Amino acid sequence: MNQEHIASAFDRDLEGIQARIMKMGGLVEQAILDSAQALETRDQELADKVRANDKTIDELEDLLNEEAARVIALRAPTAVDLRVILSVMRISANLERIGDLAKNLAKRNAVLMTMPAISGASSQLRRMSRDVQIMLKDALDAYIQRDDALARDVIERDIDVDQMYNTLFREFLTFMLEDPRNITPCMHLHFIAKNVERMGDHVTSVAEQVVFLVTGEKPDEPRKKEDVTSSDAGLSASS
Repeated sequence: MNQEHIASAFDRDLEGIQARIMKMGGLVEQAILDSAQALETRDQELADKVRANDKTIDELEDLLNEEAARVIALRAPTAVDLRVILSVMRISANLERIGDLAKNLAKRNAVLMTMPAISGASSQLRRMSRDVQIMLKDALDAYIQRDDALARDVIERDIDVDQMYNTLFREFLTFMLEDPRNITPCMHLHFIAKNVERMGDHVTSVAEQVVFLVTGEKPDEPRKKEDVTSSDAGLSASS
């Protein structure tokens, strides 16, 4: 088999892998939006759909890992080509985790439906989720276009998600102090907000993989976390 044929076969393999990544990313984007909408509209049917569709996301990750392992074994990629395969595997792992977090949001829907609504919380969580979904779309676009500038922009925007989480956290504390009956629903809503914030962290990891793929290096400095509760062991345990 000549080198030209090997290169052509590798390119076809990569095209197939990239198509799976984009399909997986699209499903994860939809899961983020649907889980937040189900929460806001108290739509249990939509929440159940998010939970059911998570299995498809998991299956796609398994297929991507199998395909990547096959390509490494058959094509023996080196240098840049190997970096592409490793990045794909790391991106798919982060996408799978975001899907799991969206499923966790959907699981809380049935519980929250039995409790009084906390004014404004669901709409703010939906807005926060929408920002994370747009970040993910841009991170995936950056991957396809090999655009490290766009990827770095996504990394910077995670600060906004952290700040939205901090604002919600303080609002939930206020609601709980005002009325003890708000404690249980606010604890569930805090769990949801923390999960959305963690989605942003995984999207940031996807963007960092794009920077690594394009430049061969991770971003220069560790990203500053704006989540004021992340260092509080007690709050971390409660979430």
